[in-house]
Amino acid sequence: MAWGWSRCGRVERWGSVCQELSEQLPPPGPAEASPAVVQARAPRLRASAWHLRDRNILKTVVLGQMLSLCICGTAITSQYLAERYKVNTPMLQSFINYCLLLLCYTAMLAFQSGSDNLLYILKRKWWKYILLGLADVEANYLIVRAYQYTTLTSVQLLDCFGIPVLMALSRFVLYARYRVIHFVAVAVCLLGVGTMVGADILAGREDSSGSDVLIGDILVLLGASLYAVSNVCEEYIVKKLSRREFLGMVGLFGTIISGIQLLIVECKDIASIQWDWKIALLFVAFALCMFCLYSFMPLVIQVTSATSVNLGILTADLYSLFFGLFLFGYKFSGLYLLSFTVIMVGFVLYCSTPTRTAEPAESSVPPATSIGIDNLGLKLEENLPETPSVAL
Repeated sequence: MAWGWSRCGRVERWGSVCQELSEQLPPPGPAEASPAVVQARAPRLRASAWHLRDRNILKTVVLGQMLSLCICGTAITSQYLAERYKVNTPMLQSFINYCLLLLCYTAMLAFQSGSDNLLYILKRKWWKYILLGLADVEANYLIVRAYQYTTLTSVQLLDCFGIPVLMALSRFVLYARYRVIHFVAVAVCLLGVGTMVGADILAGREDSSGSDVLIGDILVLLGASLYAVSNVCEEYIVKKLSRREFLGMVGLFGTIISGIQLLIVECKDIASIQWDWKIALLFVAFALCMFCLYSFMPLVIQVTSATSVNLGILTADLYSLFFGLFLFGYKFSGLYLLSFTVIMVGFVLYCSTPTRTAEPAESSVPPATSIGIDNLGLKLEENLPETPSVAL
């Protein structure tokens, strides 16, 4: 594995779930080991696991849609800047977001002690975080730049290329093991995206063929792949290390890389901006939405996975379309509602069954922790006793 960090963090999350289930059961007695007692308590424990599963799925759906709304906010503010004020400065907007991450999370690392200290992390892992920051910055830039060359339909469809790339990387880097239902769920979500693109075409939103479609499509594929790399690294760091370290280091190197690129590619565009309070307010709104997205996404990934998060935020374009009906005069199509429903069905279907995590052959991690940490309520339900010979 390219990321040489130690494995940790599963025991605390497993312990909290077990404690939550144990509170719903009577205290153990001397007859605990009796097969009859085990069989009698199995239905109650199964019901508790089902309740926890439903609650986890609901929490995952709600958190995923919060992220979608943050992405929707960045899309709307960027479109306002581009259409109303002729401001196209994606790197400047990203630079402001990275600066906020730097001021908040990198500053926190600077005041930590021990292995969480900023200098300690830089001495041991600086080159890894440079690569991560580069992938994150360029993923944002390439997707936005692709709109100048290709069509909206191409961007929406090809951007989904990141999902299979993410699943492949998760398999080989995070040792995730998917089931048939996960692939079916991804196919359902992509069907929903296809429905959304069809609705765009019927509603007349596809009004530009782009100046060079091939270049634009390549930029989208590269950007989607870099997003997948960034998301897999994010999942690894927030689950094995800490959310604060990920955000702090991305803020540090993202600020440096985007600042250098900003001076190279957007100096003339920034100088031509006719600043007023409305433009400044749109920049602030974009930065706050982006900051919330970066701050909340690790929290969602900690309780689910990078793949499920990316499936959940497929609805972001639909939220932008719904707001665009009032803000930009988009035409409504019933296919938008159908697309939203199909994506949500696929998302819930994916979250309803846990993925497994297979440890590498050379790992010394005990077998009891080899099933991974996604959707623990579902995993508990799977492992409930079916026969008296199985002990709790």
